[in-house]
Amino acid sequence: MKFGMQFFPCVGPDTKPADRYFDECLSLVDMADDLGYDHVRIVEHYFHAYGGYSPNPIVFLTAASQRTKKARLITGAILPIFNSPLKLAGEIGMLDGISGGRLEVGFARAFLPHEFARFGQSLDESKGRFAEGMAQIQGLLETEGFAANGEFHSFPATTSLPRPTQKPRPPFWIAAFATPESFVNAGKAGHAVMAIPLSGGKMAELIGLYREAWKSAGHEGEGKIMLAFHMFCWPDAEEAVEHASARINNYLASLVDAASDWVGGASSDDYPGYDKLIAGLAKETFESQVEKGAAWVGTPDQISDQIADYQRLVGDFEVASLQVNFHDMPLDLAQQSVRLFASDVMPKF
Repeated sequence: MKFGMQFFPCVGPDTKPADRYFDECLSLVDMADDLGYDHVRIVEHYFHAYGGYSPNPIVFLTAASQRTKKARLITGAILPIFNSPLKLAGEIGMLDGISGGRLEVGFARAFLPHEFARFGQSLDESKGRFAEGMAQIQGLLETEGFAANGEFHSFPATTSLPRPTQKPRPPFWIAAFATPESFVNAGKAGHAVMAIPLSGGKMAELIGLYREAWKSAGHEGEGKIMLAFHMFCWPDAEEAVEHASARINNYLASLVDAASDWVGGASSDDYPGYDKLIAGLAKETFESQVEKGAAWVGTPDQISDQIADYQRLVGDFEVASLQVNFHDMPLDLAQQSVRLFASDVMPKF
């Protein structure tokens, strides 16, 4: 299993100013090569403490590319619905060149109604805009003189510049949450999947659907699964809980607040059951997250057991993307945690 650092800002100016937040994140990126972390990853969100410090993951990953020379740089994920495919293709090619061919591109549909409303986009166009946008970006990256006549974006024969350093393009990931169709479609298309852990049985089923779709489509191997976890590794078990519990609870509360429109009346056929999903997330706590394996918190031995237990529950997955400085985590605590995890946990896997 490979382990990487994920940065998911869950702060506002009153909690941690942007200059301080990004200085701390990049200080952690400085440690990635020496400690053996496989990737650096960041989200795209807007206008809210939940993710809003990262409206453009390309910008952060460009800075990160100059602080690590080995780690892969992963968008987790960019949102075609809020961006021109022409602009995204150019930015992808640029970062792939700046990083020496270390970029991997995750795509997502977006799911927060307040973002759709502010950008003037319809929730009911989510699937269509995602599929079209991703296909057009793929065409622009792989083919010179690519033209498109789409429902949402059309353009004449265009050669996107810079051309990708990786040929024919950087690897693609698809962000998936709970919909079997998302896992199946990613497998059929031959793309990797980035997902958020759910209860074990459900995630095991979703991973199985992805692997089978991958195999049925004739792709080599079994595909690639990345799962995201909160992680805090500490020498003392009680202190680990003390440092992590309130911060994970604050992260969960921020997520539910950002997505509250689903419970407040938003609906779309493109997002069936999201009112129930968000209502369920409102009941999640630090304790429930640890219990179901979605948060790895404790001593190195405890976390090693948590990882092994989760693997037994859902089956093998290739990549763990770790939130290492969630909410207002002080830099010194995050640094000690990532060092201890690298020295005492990673070698076991």
